[in-house]
Amino acid sequence: MASNGGKLEVEIEVKSPSQKFWEGLRDSTTIFPKAFPHDYKSIDVLEGDGKAVGSVRLITYSEGSPIVKVSKETIDAVDEANKSVAYKVIDGDLLKYYKSFKCILTVTPKGDGSLVKWSSVFEKAHEQIPDPSLIKDFAVQNFQELDAYVLAN
Repeated sequence: MASNGGKLEVEIEVKSPSQKFWEGLRDSTTIFPKAFPHDYKSIDVLEGDGKAVGSVRLITYSEGSPIVKVSKETIDAVDEANKSVAYKVIDGDLLKYYKSFKCILTVTPKGDGSLVKWSSVFEKAHEQIPDPSLIKDFAVQNFQELDAYVLAN
């Protein structure tokens, strides 16, 4: 039987200092719908504070979002010192295509800016499902938008 598991990774350099970029990511519940309404309609914290392990967030994407309109995710791990957060999708449109979808996001200093690394480990619902490269592209776009936002604020 063929494995439907896979992994995607992307690294991008941003101009923002790592601490400021990390804080922007950690405040995504507040910042993203306000700063990027073309991507996010709302992000609601259902459990926890939206940042701590065990927090559950319901993300509603804007009309232009490919594939996914609603996603519920939970935070599995947070490492403030190393600016790393792990989360997984527990409900929503994505799970029609993937049995499981887990991500790790890390921000590391690089010169005056930062290196942002996003990786996802997933299991497809069936073999015909493509790799979630659209989601990877969306993540990259978000990092670039957040970088511009952080630098401007």
